[in-house]
Amino acid sequence: MSETLLIVLALIIAIGIAAIIGLLLRPRAPVIDPAAEERLAALNARLDAMGNWLQNSHSQLQHTVNTRLDAVSQNIGESMKSTTKNTTDHLQQLHARLAVIDAAQKNISELATTVTSLQKVFDNKQRRGAFGQGRMEAIIGDALPQGAYEFQFTLSNNSRPDCCIHMPDKRHLIIDAKFPLEATTALEAAKTDEERLVATRQLRQNLGKHIDDISSKYLIKGETQDVAFMFIPSESMFAELYDGFDDVLQKGYRSGVIIVSPSLLMLAIQVVQQIQKDARMREAADKILTEVGLMVEDVQRLKDRVDNLDRHFGTVNKDIEQIVISADKILSRGEKIQSVEFSDETPSADIIAAPLRKIGAAE
Repeated sequence: MSETLLIVLALIIAIGIAAIIGLLLRPRAPVIDPAAEERLAALNARLDAMGNWLQNSHSQLQHTVNTRLDAVSQNIGESMKSTTKNTTDHLQQLHARLAVIDAAQKNISELATTVTSLQKVFDNKQRRGAFGQGRMEAIIGDALPQGAYEFQFTLSNNSRPDCCIHMPDKRHLIIDAKFPLEATTALEAAKTDEERLVATRQLRQNLGKHIDDISSKYLIKGETQDVAFMFIPSESMFAELYDGFDDVLQKGYRSGVIIVSPSLLMLAIQVVQQIQKDARMREAADKILTEVGLMVEDVQRLKDRVDNLDRHFGTVNKDIEQIVISADKILSRGEKIQSVEFSDETPSADIIAAPLRKIGAAE
């Protein structure tokens, strides 16, 4: 604001000076009045003083403006440097975030490819069946030893279940994998009550057919167990069945077909593993009893030898006690001899007989 006032004041003064110079340069009549001459001289002096003051003010104004411009230029330079640094930092952060976004986009693309591949697997019934069978084989192969089970085993009626577990009573436990994906997907995607009813009817029909097939093909009296497992390789699908299809589960129980999920199959396999272990222990019971009898004989023999050793130690302790008694008597006699103390008693000529013992053959 002060700079503006100075500039305006300088302009006003310049205009005033220009007007005065114009008046002075204008032709005029010869001066006759001395007083006028004096006043003109005084006016010229004032104009010279005003010109000097205007020149000084102009120099001061120019210096002030230059100083302010330098300060403004410096502030602008520092501000531009700070702005450039902040912009560079923000750009670096932006590049880092873009790199993270690119990595996430790549992961999403890979996940989309995996999901697409999995979708292709699920769209094909044979591949979907192989997926369910693969999960079942992994669970059984991790829990049971080789020879305790067989995949694609042929029964007497020429039917081939997915897995056959050999039980101790010579009757096989049958496990067959099923994956009713279409009906389950349709039930999940149903938006209206009518669509949900159609999908539910279709899923119930598919499950009923699977149960009937397993019951009629794989439950053979005298050859297989009274129950068989229908393996569903999806926990969420099994939870859906357990929650909304209790009639299907009851039908399976009545038909001897138990629907199991991966977790329930692992639990059932652990039970089968314990049953096989108990059967092997029963088969080895005679051998265990024989080994226990031999171990008891070894313990009895060890006890007899310890008793013999105890008797030998008792005899040795008794001999040592008699030797200590004789040594004490000899020492007493020697002390009496040293002190020249003789008694009238005739020393006993009895000789202590050493105990005799037979040396056993074991010694």
